[in-house]
Amino acid sequence: MSDNFFAYISRMRYIGRWSLMRNALPENIQEHSHMAAVIAHALGVIRRDVYHIPCDPNECAAVALYHDCSEILTGDLPTPIKYHSPEIMGAYKQVEELACQKLLATLPEEIRGAYEPLLTGETQERLHDLVKAADKLSAYIKCIEERKTGNDEFLSAEKQTRAILEASPLPEVQYFLEHFIPAFELTLDELGTIEE
Repeated sequence: MSDNFFAYISRMRYIGRWSLMRNALPENIQEHSHMAAVIAHALGVIRRDVYHIPCDPNECAAVALYHDCSEILTGDLPTPIKYHSPEIMGAYKQVEELACQKLLATLPEEIRGAYEPLLTGETQERLHDLVKAADKLSAYIKCIEERKTGNDEFLSAEKQTRAILEASPLPEVQYFLEHFIPAFELTLDELGTIEE
């Protein structure tokens, strides 16, 4: 049935993340997708303006905004299960692709082509490295925020995610870690207020 796409997208707020862990600050995939899009845009800007590699930050942000939309139909499969084996990873990827195709089919045909590259195909593949890095940075920030609330449940995830990010071959990730991650350790008073 067409014309249901945006009603489905609005339901992203009902899909919780980190379901196997106690969350002091619950997060849904809509919130996560927004942060991933903000970070993907930043990584695109860093790639273009710092490392002088052609990149469209707006395209990065758009792909990241929709990167988890298949979970509207599939739910958020916990990471330990999703990456348990190559067979499960492959099967889940097929389910995600099917879910994206089902979502695309809910758009009117005349505008479907504008959304297809964001959910499937060449654009998504071309920007996969930056979007995946933004996804991982968003997860790392979540771990920091949970730790700051006194929730030790995320300590192992924080350590593992930091190691993955530090091992990333992308210079954009290293730049983001160096320049922007330290501020997430600060309180609002330490960040300072915007003065007139």
